[in-house]
This record gives sequence, C-alpha cells and structure tokens, in this order.
Amino acid sequence: MTTTQTPSPAGPATEGGSTPIRAKAAPRPGTWISAVIVALLAAGLVGFLVTNPVLEWGTVATYLLDVKVVQGVGWTLLLTLLSMVLGTVVALTAAIMRRSENPVLRGVSWAYIFVFRGIPVYTQLVFWGLFTVIVPKIVVGVPFGPELWSFSTRDLLTAFWAAVIGLGLNEGAYLAEIIRSGLNSVDKGQTEASKALGMGNGTILRRIIVPQAMRVIVPPLGNETIGMLKTTSLVLAVPFTLDLTFATNGIANKLFTPIPLLIVAALWYLAITSVLMVGQHYLERYFGRGFDARTPARGGGGGRGRRSRQAAVNSAGTTPQDPLPEVEL
Repeated sequence: MTTTQTPSPAGPATEGGSTPIRAKAAPRPGTWISAVIVALLAAGLVGFLVTNPVLEWGTVATYLLDVKVVQGVGWTLLLTLLSMVLGTVVALTAAIMRRSENPVLRGVSWAYIFVFRGIPVYTQLVFWGLFTVIVPKIVVGVPFGPELWSFSTRDLLTAFWAAVIGLGLNEGAYLAEIIRSGLNSVDKGQTEASKALGMGNGTILRRIIVPQAMRVIVPPLGNETIGMLKTTSLVLAVPFTLDLTFATNGIANKLFTPIPLLIVAALWYLAITSVLMVGQHYLERYFGRGFDARTPARGGGGGRGRRSRQAAVNSAGTTPQDPLPEVEL
C-alpha cells in the first residue's frame, strides 16, 4: 500500500514520487499488564510452596524414588497399558457391531455401551472385586445334565486381572463411540469405490477406512489414555493394593504425613502424563499428514509446508506425472 506524499529522509522514494508506509504495531498495554500480574502471582505461588513447612519438601525428595513408590508406578503403567489394549479391542468390536446391518448385533452393542457408560467406574470395580463371590464356580456341561468341566473363579481371577477387566470394559464403552465417530467420518464413497475394485468388507475396513479414521480417533484416544492413567487410582475398590496411589497412601499412613506423599504421587502422575502428551502429539502429527496445514511435508520447508496435502498426494505416486497424456487417434 503506497501514498503520494513528498519523499522524506526516512526512506527512498519510489517511482511516481511515493514512499512506502512504515506501519507500526498498535500498542497493547493489556499484554504487559497481564504479564506483570501473572508474574507476581507466579512469584507468590513459588514463595508459598518453598516457605510452607507443611509441604515438607525433604520428605518428598526422600520418597520420590522409594522402592515401593517406583513399583507402584510400574503397576500403574501396566494397568493402564493392559486396560487400554482390552478397551480398544472391545471398542473396535462394538463400533463395528453398531455399524452392522444386523439389528441383533446393533442391539447388543447398544446395550453394552448403555450399561457400562451408565454405571460409575468405581461401582463396576467393586462388582468385579466381588465376582468370585457372585460366581464362585464356572461349569461347562449338558443343560440339566452332568458336568463336563468346571473350575473355581478364585483360582483364575486375581485382583490384578479383575482390575484390568473392570477398567478395560468400562473404557471400551467410551472408546466405542469415539471409534464409531471416526469410522463414520470417512466418506462413504471410499467404501463404494473399494467394493467396485473387488475388495471385501474386512479388507476395506483394514486398508481403507481405519487408516483414514485414525486422524479423527487418535486425539480423543490419547485423552482417554491419560484419563485411564488417573482412573487406575480407583482400583482399591477391587481391591488391588500395588498401584501408585495405594503405595503413597500406605507410606503416608505410616509416617502420619499425608501431604508430602500426595505431592510425590502428583509429581509422578504429572511426569507420566507429560510423556503421554508428547507421544500423542507425534501420533497426531503422523496421522494428520496431508490434512493438517501446520504439518510440513517431509523433505520440504518454508512455503512447502503450506502445501503439505498436495505434497502428500504427489508422494503417494497414485497420480500420473503428465495430467494430460497423449492419446493416439
């Protein structure tokens, strides 16, 4: 943008006797005022945390790497991993059933989601902890006839596996809706085109639908994983007594210092959550290639990052180099 003003010493004149306007950013006093307020509040918070004797930072440092605490971290991570694997498998099955043309499968999937989403997870864990009391023995045999095989549930369902099953089935009910939404986000034309090429339903789902749906599924799946990490603190309802929360509570009850051990647990949860968030970021970046304009194309930089979608299409090698090939008449 130029104006027809007399040239000034501030800059060289262009053709026609005009000079370019040197725009200056408008002052934003609100930014500096808010920064000062936040800095004062942060300084006050740091001072409170450092000088408050109730927090007992020495005790926090002593038990941060305690053997029982570290073992509790390991059990918490194992619970999170196995529960999410079980929940994902169950959720994928339920989501496919909800998309089925069979009304019976749709009804079973809806009933599962309705029940497990409607009952609090703590209550579910209590039921799974009492499962060996409700069902003491599982019998396989002829109805109203002889027993062919039986076993006691106490010998098979330990507190750890009861916690995994309870957390996994509860999580599967929530993930089923997330996965179903992701599958529905893929255009139906993709399925029709794949069927026209002779692909079966399983192949279409595995090679066409799921890879494209992952872009929509991964962000909430990462959030649910972080939520599962924190939900493991409820496994005392089973009861399972080796997780991080129970380990720190046990030490706190022995020392009569609950606050420092709560800080220990909070620091560990924050550290694990931070790692999971970093992993979620890179997964979103991977599955968002070609769709997210902020994700640069591989091997490109600068202006090429804004054309990442077209670059991804070109790198796939599915389009001809010559858009108008010669045709022999």
